[in-house]
Amino acid sequence: MMLTRRTLLASTVALAAATAWADAPGEVAPTVRRISPKLDRIIDPGAKAEVIATGIKWAEGPVWVKQGGYLLFSDPPANIMRRWSRRDGVSIFLEPSGTGGLDPKLVREAGSNGLALDHQGRLLIANSGGRSIDRVDLRTKQRTTLLGRYEGHRFNSCNDLTVSRSGAIYFTDPPYGFAQFNESLLKETAQNGVYRWKEGGEVQLVEGGLTFPNGIALSPDEKRLFVSSSDPQNKKIMVYDLGADGLPSSPGRVFLDAGDMPGPGNPDGMKIAADGTMFCSAPGGMWILAPDGEKLGLIEDGAAIANCCFGDDGRTLYLTSNTRVLRLPLRINGWRA
Repeated sequence: MMLTRRTLLASTVALAAATAWADAPGEVAPTVRRISPKLDRIIDPGAKAEVIATGIKWAEGPVWVKQGGYLLFSDPPANIMRRWSRRDGVSIFLEPSGTGGLDPKLVREAGSNGLALDHQGRLLIANSGGRSIDRVDLRTKQRTTLLGRYEGHRFNSCNDLTVSRSGAIYFTDPPYGFAQFNESLLKETAQNGVYRWKEGGEVQLVEGGLTFPNGIALSPDEKRLFVSSSDPQNKKIMVYDLGADGLPSSPGRVFLDAGDMPGPGNPDGMKIAADGTMFCSAPGGMWILAPDGEKLGLIEDGAAIANCCFGDDGRTLYLTSNTRVLRLPLRINGWRA
């Protein structure tokens, strides 16, 4: 989402942009806008998005659990993780999903945010309130804190994450969980960082120069890392070429400049399909991009769409859209072999 503590004015601007969850969408039907005929290979022209969950304060971080056939998604300000399946509908899976008992005057998002699965099928949580990356056994719901500090300093509010084939976790750490953002007395790190961690190793700083790093994804060949920056004054998606060590081999560059893109929301979560098709949250909704960044289509819901994931057999896109969750059939399989 959204370096050092900035001015109160900057924080006020960021606050207005970050509190999208306070503005519920109207009763509009989600639509798919066709920008290029190339979209037809990805989404059937007659396909429609279905609303499968409503009444959420701010829907985030969806992940599909293949073994069990269900969706998990976060509601960070409510500190709840919910579960959805065709058979059972919506239910509460974890409460608190992040960390309970926090002072709401200091912490505005105490719950889980981004979710992922590791290679053993365990749930990984970007714990906004706990300022950590956690691992949860899906059967017992036993939670383990994997990491919570960089060079002795606590993270801000871990936001989103992705897992490489090697098992390395890349994650973003903006100050969105703090009530005062960069001005918060809780903030310990100078940077709002992007990090990499592999079990048995140290936390590595991938990028420390973004003001509000948010969504994160790896290209199918894992040679590039994409990071959203949701600073309302500098909306963009960055891309980094990665070396053999999994770290940037050169400075990042702007992949998508979202500064002039109209509509609700800022750059947020993203997923990249096996064929390189990109599904990126940005102003207007969820954009479908070709690997080279060409805009092919836009999923609109009248509100900011925070994130998405592939589910079912890989040919369904699940989207967390402000106060509700959507599902849309795809013609491509998003899952990688």
